[in-house]
Amino acid sequence: MAASAVFFSNLPRPLRQPPRLLSSTLLLRHRLAASSSTPARSTLRVLAAAAASMSSWGPGGGSSSSEAGGRKPNRLAAEHSPYLLQHAHNPVDWYPWGEEAFEKARRKDAPIFLSIGYSTCHWCHVMEVESFENVEIAKILNDWFVSIKVDREERPDVDKVYMTYVSALYGGGGWPLTVFLSPNLKPLMGGTYFPPDDKYGRPGFKTILRKVKDAWETKRDTLEQNGNVVIEQLRDALSAKASSQDVPNDLAVISVDQCVEKLTSSYDPKFGGFGSVPKFPRPVEDCIMLYKFWKHLEAEQVSEAQNIMKMVTHTLQCMARGGVHDHIGGGFHRYSVDECWHVPHFEKMLYDQGQIANVYLDTFLITGDECYSSVVRDILDYLRRDMIGEEGEIYSAEDADSAEYEGAPRKREGAFYVWTRKEIEDILGENAELFKNHYYIKSSGNCDLSRMSDPHNEFNGKNVLIERKQTSLMASKCGKPIDEYSQILGDCRQKLFDVRLKRPRPHLDDKVIVSWNGLAISAFARASQILKSGPSGSKFWFPVTGCNPSEYLGVAEKAACFIKEKLYDASSNRLNHSYRNGPAKVPGFLDDYAFLINGLLDLYEYGGKMEWLMWAAQLQAIQDELFLDKQGGGYFNTPGEDPSVLLRVKEDYDGAEPSGNSVAAINLIRLSSLFDAAKSDGYKRNVQHLLVIVIVDL
Repeated sequence: MAASAVFFSNLPRPLRQPPRLLSSTLLLRHRLAASSSTPARSTLRVLAAAAASMSSWGPGGGSSSSEAGGRKPNRLAAEHSPYLLQHAHNPVDWYPWGEEAFEKARRKDAPIFLSIGYSTCHWCHVMEVESFENVEIAKILNDWFVSIKVDREERPDVDKVYMTYVSALYGGGGWPLTVFLSPNLKPLMGGTYFPPDDKYGRPGFKTILRKVKDAWETKRDTLEQNGNVVIEQLRDALSAKASSQDVPNDLAVISVDQCVEKLTSSYDPKFGGFGSVPKFPRPVEDCIMLYKFWKHLEAEQVSEAQNIMKMVTHTLQCMARGGVHDHIGGGFHRYSVDECWHVPHFEKMLYDQGQIANVYLDTFLITGDECYSSVVRDILDYLRRDMIGEEGEIYSAEDADSAEYEGAPRKREGAFYVWTRKEIEDILGENAELFKNHYYIKSSGNCDLSRMSDPHNEFNGKNVLIERKQTSLMASKCGKPIDEYSQILGDCRQKLFDVRLKRPRPHLDDKVIVSWNGLAISAFARASQILKSGPSGSKFWFPVTGCNPSEYLGVAEKAACFIKEKLYDASSNRLNHSYRNGPAKVPGFLDDYAFLINGLLDLYEYGGKMEWLMWAAQLQAIQDELFLDKQGGGYFNTPGEDPSVLLRVKEDYDGAEPSGNSVAAINLIRLSSLFDAAKSDGYKRNVQHLLVIVIVDL
């Protein structure tokens, strides 16, 4: 994700303004600055913004096949994670996270180089091609370090520790995450993406490796002491305890109002969305705005309610018309690099699809406008077609990068999704002109709507489909009835889809993650009933199939059954976190329990089968046993059973995914309304204690 990186010693210093982070992380930053008595001279005073240029990796960019050249595989070849397998033919002597690597670091008395990413991460691919396939860099790593590769989706607990460290000290992070550790796993220094060589006065990865080695040999005691201090301060800051078990009556209302006020102040009235570039779909923000809409209506504040609704609907319409939405195949890409939702980073993540579908469902419930229900179908039909396995399991993600043609030496970001004008004309024939006008297709390429869209001219001559005007206006301009116009567009999209199928596909991460499946189960279950409220005789155009909404319930149930059969131990009532060629060794985390419980409650509510409610209650009981802080309130993100995970965090920040504590609070409220008084009171006590931490103490 990150196109820039910082390299730093772990000594506190003034930091740039962070993106929205955990309140506890912000508190930590102030505490570090206030408590530091470290001398001004730093062990390593290197501060590098390593994104010297996104074009530094050459004209095609993207990733190549690591298996080229017949290189002997390293030990990652025995792993199941798609991300680790992508690195199985690097010349780097990689280890997976585990005791074998830790023991070697202790025996060798060498620092650990930890690299964290995920299989569909564009900048992870870039750093692999530039550095991890570079024989010179690999020799440095193999001689001086013990190198560990971690899939953040497989080990979110490990990622959380070191991402929190980097974010707390430097105000932001991203992937690939690059951290240097002592043999006892304490962080020494870190950053994100680094180019291989020095450029523009900024050190490259080779220079950084040499400086880390020098610091380890000459200033090791200081590095290790500071690493210990930072971890202790992080542990203290991230283990908030409630001073009371009661939430003041007005405090929740005040907190919601403050959140809505902040979102309103960052609203983009031209293109929708909250905040500046890059623009991420953030369904949790739309959800809280919709909640405030209802509260305004209850108070008969109609004007205020309409203002809120306008922000949400304009945002969702701009997203749906933008290039961040895959108009040909359905679903949404990860985020837009520009303010107009046009040019995305092209990976598609399951956690986005489930959340986005749900917020469009909520908006359809309020407005009754089929443009929102059509987007829901678009997303869910994409998942059914491309992201679901034979047993109903729902896969994790599709990559941003792919080859432009079979046998291409390098992959390019977006190659599967972009079009030249000539391709459009050759494929669509007599309807090409209509399609080009509708989707802003140009011979020079259309990534010109913002200076942020394509700053390095990677998409010259290429077009990312975007609807700059509403379909009804374009149909009127052509003098065609809207149904006829929409049918032509649908037929054109079908033809392009068929041609696109012949292109090399982006990598599919077929790992099954419980938490993300829970989000998708929720969307499918809710859609199965909510979409039935649409008018009869509705027409649908490709890529929407127009199926009976009841079919979506079957998808949700099959996904839930897969998890229960493959990732749940009925004897212990415990979940595993993920599945690929068998369940992973890693146990389930808070998000797995909370998100799945939420999906099961929706399955019960919209499908009616009691078994889903009973399983949700069982999982809630084991969630309380494994994660609940009975004294301090709230839930930790891990069971605390793995000594190699140095921090046990209470997550309260809703980011790309909602926090486990947020979802757990909603689950507890829902469960309290479904069970008898004895159970209900217990659920209420736990949610009260949780909310005190989030609202009062932070």
